[in-house]
Amino acid sequence: MPGKRLVILGGGGFRVPLVYGALLSGDSPISEVVLHDVDGSRLTAIGRVLRDQAGGTGGAPAVEATTDLTEALTGADFVFSAIRVHGLEGRVIDERVALGEGVLGQETVGAGGIAYGLRTVPVARAIARRISLVAPDAWVINFTNPAGLVTEAMAEFLGDRVIGICDSPSALARRVVRALGLTRATATVEYAGLNHLGWLTAVREGKRDLLPQLLASPALESFEEGRLFGASRLRSLGAVPNEYLHYYYDNEAVVRASLAAGETRGEFLLRQQRDCYKTLTTTEGDAYEAWDAVRRQRDATYMAMEGLGERDDAEGGGYEDVALALMLAIAQDARQELILNVRNRGTLTDLDDDAVVEVPCVVDGSGARPLPSGGLPSHGVELVRRIKATDRAVLTAAETESRVLAVRAMAAHPLVDSVPVARRLIAAYQEKLPELRYLS
Repeated sequence: MPGKRLVILGGGGFRVPLVYGALLSGDSPISEVVLHDVDGSRLTAIGRVLRDQAGGTGGAPAVEATTDLTEALTGADFVFSAIRVHGLEGRVIDERVALGEGVLGQETVGAGGIAYGLRTVPVARAIARRISLVAPDAWVINFTNPAGLVTEAMAEFLGDRVIGICDSPSALARRVVRALGLTRATATVEYAGLNHLGWLTAVREGKRDLLPQLLASPALESFEEGRLFGASRLRSLGAVPNEYLHYYYDNEAVVRASLAAGETRGEFLLRQQRDCYKTLTTTEGDAYEAWDAVRRQRDATYMAMEGLGERDDAEGGGYEDVALALMLAIAQDARQELILNVRNRGTLTDLDDDAVVEVPCVVDGSGARPLPSGGLPSHGVELVRRIKATDRAVLTAAETESRVLAVRAMAAHPLVDSVPVARRLIAAYQEKLPELRYLS
């Protein structure tokens, strides 16, 4: 099979070495990686990490770097989108403005996610339009957050050639299957929802659903989500939620913990990465080892800012393995089942066909198609509908450049749920984020 060209948008990002590490495996279809970023200094730093990471590995994908988007996209077979409009500084603003109003400060959920979406959607649409013109046959793998919302925005120009990924559902499925003493090779999971808003609803071995067995077992709190939500709640739900449901189910406690914390997650990452990039550009030595030490600290402190403490079972990124599996399935036309963000196509009957949903899919050379689904758990239907309506309001506000519609989108979110608060949030975000001044 001829080697494929992978373009990474946001190629100067901190997590790019995770993707490159996955490509160093013997199964990778990629022979050439092009890093694209608007920040040339970050490209230089990450390029140095990748060179040291590859070391003497035979057949390591060649690496190029450019700040020219058209140059990067020309000849692309796969495009991996992992951009962050306004960088981590924007994430800090997302968090702090929200907390200033006493609502959740999180980058993809609630007020922060809406601000992030409003400034990212115009950029994502422009990128999708460019890809459709320069590399119309490329498959686009979107990891840019809010992933479901951004994937839906890009689908306007790319249709089913854009597929959203997230590591959370796959990691959840892996942990639940392991708690049952099974493997992913022998077990089939059912999962339904939106990105950062979904539930694992069944684990099947043959025709038997073994999830009720786990829900009744002491092993229920042996894995991360079991401890996070507690056995009693999981039994009442009859499903295992994605970890991001914590922000909805325990919102008041999370906000209190965030307000009491010395710094937000974004502030921690901004401080950490500034130091890391400075080290990578000014210090001799193995750049990959320096990067990896920072990466391990980052993984260990995930969700700690919300009062959950350090994770004792952090599994690293995970999304890079999903991306590699997706590229392999398409490039080799080899059937694979993955949980992905794709257009609904009637899979979840509570949402319209064009809504991007997060569900198990079958992937092969023709792309990703959602598998038949048992649907959303009844207790999650109204929340999913409301969040999808909020996403659609964000898309409409961005397309029409309407500040009024942006306020409506903010007020519609259940973790804001107030027009006066929404007006103040949008005003504060517009003051601090120049990318939102297009709203009028």
